[in-house]
Amino acid sequence: MAVGLLSYGAYLPQLRLQRKSIADAHSWFDGSLRGLGRGERTMAAWDEDTNTLAVEAGRRCLAGIDASVSGLYLGSTSFPFLDRQNSGLVGEALNLSSSLQTFDIAGSQKAGTSALLAALKGAGNGENGLVIGADKRRTKAASRAEMNYGDGAASLLVGEGEGVIAELVATHTESVDFVDHFRTEESGFDYVWEERWLRDEGLMKIVPSATQKLLEKSGVTSQDITHFCCPVGSGRDQQGLAKKLGLNVEAVQDTLQANCGNTGTAHSLLMLVGALEAAQSGDLILVLGFGQGCDLLLFRVTEAIAQLGERVGLKASLTTRVEEANYTKFLSINGLLEMEYGLRAETDKDTRLTTYYRNRALINSFVGGKCSACGTQQIPMTNVCVNPECGATSTQQPQPFKEAEAKLVSYTVDSLTYSPCPPAYYGMVQFKEGGRIMLDFADVEPNKELEVGMPMRVVFRIKDFDHKRGFKRYFWKAAPIYSTLSAKQQAEQ
Repeated sequence: MAVGLLSYGAYLPQLRLQRKSIADAHSWFDGSLRGLGRGERTMAAWDEDTNTLAVEAGRRCLAGIDASVSGLYLGSTSFPFLDRQNSGLVGEALNLSSSLQTFDIAGSQKAGTSALLAALKGAGNGENGLVIGADKRRTKAASRAEMNYGDGAASLLVGEGEGVIAELVATHTESVDFVDHFRTEESGFDYVWEERWLRDEGLMKIVPSATQKLLEKSGVTSQDITHFCCPVGSGRDQQGLAKKLGLNVEAVQDTLQANCGNTGTAHSLLMLVGALEAAQSGDLILVLGFGQGCDLLLFRVTEAIAQLGERVGLKASLTTRVEEANYTKFLSINGLLEMEYGLRAETDKDTRLTTYYRNRALINSFVGGKCSACGTQQIPMTNVCVNPECGATSTQQPQPFKEAEAKLVSYTVDSLTYSPCPPAYYGMVQFKEGGRIMLDFADVEPNKELEVGMPMRVVFRIKDFDHKRGFKRYFWKAAPIYSTLSAKQQAEQ
């Protein structure tokens, strides 16, 4: 029975930092930055990090898929927590089973493909695995990395059977302690060696021999490869590597440098998602993960890809964008600029871990209640049904709300309360099947109006920071779904 990919999803933050704004700020110091000041890079909002990016990519991958998940493999080099399992938190946010096996995979830029390899091995035992690569990497101001990096996540569901859209043909891994950059626990930022070293000694020497071994295993020739996903090097470097491997230059996938940037451990998977969106039955996709050696995975697209249905993948993520030219905002929300936030920012956000644990069904999974006596839904869940005609006690059953349709009932725009990116937006959200709750808002576009009655969706985000103890708190926020029609016009249709 074929083992391979069952579904895919991707998430890129909607903000797009214009590289010109970075170049304008620093070209007085380094004039060569002007040559890099073209295009844009993805920029996570203040309430987004690796975990929230991963949750959104995972939601998009699992949307409309009726499949149990037995393992969650999360690859990243920018985990928010060093001694708390990030994949466990992501699994709860996705409302996956508590019997789920969870894995944090880190330490290399090929962590995303390493996670995919681990999941594929498990899939051979009849188990479905959810693979997510996500990164939000901090960069020094005026660095090449600041220009070239981007924030984002990609997700793949791995399993076996007739629903496989791309079956695994062969894999090969080489482990080599080749160091083109590194980061220690003390340094906080990547220390990057020159690009020629990465190209000449890394890509051009490590990858060709590994690729030859993969092709020998698979019985495939290099000319048969339809899509080549190479996440490192410039476009010119990637084309040079393709020629050395004997691949058609046309097979090289878009580097996404012009409109996204390199998303770290997510980039191999993100390029794979892009290849799947364009692929047809019979296409061969070669995926490279590079970092202290390389991972190579070869997939053959099946006829099942035509039955998968529409996915929110790379194309949709690139299309959903809000231009951001304020470089100071980027520095501030990434902790690269010391700002005076005022007295209201000094409130002690003490995290009561016992209270958090007892309420994690609501906090992490956004689960409310449904009365077994009258069917009324409510959030948060309480011991008493909120229906005045019922009022039954001890009848609440868990009811997930994270995918429920919702609309905006009321809202406030507050410029006085503390927010890392003012003003603060919050208000009341009503769910279609019942239940309402007051939530903070996310992804409010500055040039678009909020309207009572407009559709909303909930997203998993950072709520606030306990700076004194170094704890980051998450919760769900309401994000507007903008339309060319007003809320009144939508209601009339």
